[in-house]
Amino acid sequence: MSEDRSLQVSGTIDAPPEKAFALLADPGRHTELDGAGMLRGLDSGGPVTAVGDEFVMRMNQDGIGDYAMRSEVTDFEPGRRIAWAPSIHPPGSLAHIIGELDPSGHTYGWELEPTPEGGTRVTHTYDWSGVTDEGALALYPRVSEEQMAASIERLGEAAR
Repeated sequence: MSEDRSLQVSGTIDAPPEKAFALLADPGRHTELDGAGMLRGLDSGGPVTAVGDEFVMRMNQDGIGDYAMRSEVTDFEPGRRIAWAPSIHPPGSLAHIIGELDPSGHTYGWELEPTPEGGTRVTHTYDWSGVTDEGALALYPRVSEEQMAASIERLGEAAR
């Protein structure tokens, strides 16, 4: 198995970067963008405006069921870049499923670049290189390149 611990997918959408960024910065709209089908809705937090902002999403996955993730914004440049690092919320709430494994240390990132035609070149990155629990690495990746591409497509549809 490769030691590469990230996936990156790019695509072009027919919407300006500012519209796409507004959706990405509003966790209340993330269910519209979710190509993996895991997001169930925003539990707390609002539109993010800076590194360090937090939001909590309700989630659901086969084999896990309902749970929540608290995300902290790790990169924020309006109209250009945004990223967040999710962690189980509250800590330990999935111990009955994953035991003492610590799956924290992964990020979801988005980079937006305007195109000459008025659209946006979107690069979506899923990086789990920060996961330090060797046992938890078996849980990754949690999303596929196809699901990430679907998220880019859904971002384009929602931003029109």
